[in-house]
Amino acid sequence: MKKYKCLIIDDEEPARSLVREYLKDFKAFEVIGEASNGFEGVQLINELKPEIIFLDIQMPKLTGFEILELIDENPKIVFSTAFDQYAIKAFEKNAIDYLLKPYSKERFSKAIHKLLSESDSSGHAKDLSHQILDSSKNDEVINRIAIRTGTQIKVIPVDDIAYFESDDDYVRIHSKGSEYLKEKTMKFFETHLDSNQFIRIHRSYILNVNELDRIERYEKDSYLAILKDESKLKVSSSGYKTLRNNLKF
Repeated sequence: MKKYKCLIIDDEEPARSLVREYLKDFKAFEVIGEASNGFEGVQLINELKPEIIFLDIQMPKLTGFEILELIDENPKIVFSTAFDQYAIKAFEKNAIDYLLKPYSKERFSKAIHKLLSESDSSGHAKDLSHQILDSSKNDEVINRIAIRTGTQIKVIPVDDIAYFESDDDYVRIHSKGSEYLKEKTMKFFETHLDSNQFIRIHRSYILNVNELDRIERYEKDSYLAILKDESKLKVSSSGYKTLRNNLKF
């Protein structure tokens, strides 16, 4: 009989214990590890390479969503969450299943049978992350960004970011003299950042207006945004109009 390697990630020990207890009825599942926060979760996923993850969403340090953005592997995901109903509707279309806390043993069993019937796991975790987080219907304003640099994970408050720069299939994040690459789109950040603070000034740049020092004319229909650290960013004519409307100058 095939054994499925499972990982449980939840910041509450009773919740992890409940999953372990319910899994005892399913001999095909082997719990190979547990994590109580997102940092531990990312490390265990990349080290142990589980086939299935029982994943909480609302956790300290890193959320379940942020974990999915940072992992190399593509396991099947079963969410356990106390999220609002609007999020549950999104999960219904994309996740293997979700368990809305508190859930019964019967509901857990239903999720397991659904999980076993799912045959194609290729790219599931990353696809799920992008589908939910990049959805145009999901207009939640983010206040931090999780970055993986080598074996380290850094969580950057958006207030510390001077600007975002388009870089092929990535976005380059400029923060306090350092640069970080994130596998996201400029459209995602334009949609999910506070539009009063972050403005798309050019197809290649999103500016934190709190870092703006001055604007200078560059050519007939374009300008340069000079930042407090003396960085210079091109401003398109439409970006200039947006800046003027926002900053009222």
